[in-house]
Amino acid sequence: MLTLANLAPQPGSTKQKKRVGRGPGSGHGKTAGRGHKGFKARSGSGVKPGFEGGQMPLQRRLPKRGFNNVFKKQYAIVSLEQLDQFSAGEIVTVDTLVAAKLVKKGALVKILANGEISKALQITVDKVSEAAKAKIEQAGGSVVTAVAETQ
Repeated sequence: MLTLANLAPQPGSTKQKKRVGRGPGSGHGKTAGRGHKGFKARSGSGVKPGFEGGQMPLQRRLPKRGFNNVFKKQYAIVSLEQLDQFSAGEIVTVDTLVAAKLVKKGALVKILANGEISKALQITVDKVSEAAKAKIEQAGGSVVTAVAETQ
């Protein structure tokens, strides 16, 4: 009867790990299967990723173009059409936009004048286009940009 006490793998299904460099009796002693001398016989050696035998590697042969600014600010875009879903008189901040799933948490927000807005909203975001600001104020709302608050 098979129990947890006498479980064993099938005969021949498991092999012992090859232990190299453990004396001549093992058959893998002395040079430990690395051969005599040469780069691959040394410790810490081995062909590195991208090495092409001394030929100029692909990552150096391909042209590098342009410039990637790591300090560039990426703004999440919200249109006036999307803001129209909020009720009149509501205070709209980045947190309320995150709660409404219009932007992701931690994103900088910019409002653009795509569409129309019919409700008076109090909006506090990072940036607003001039046309969007005019449309919001025309609807009776107000706009505060986060940049203006910090100054």
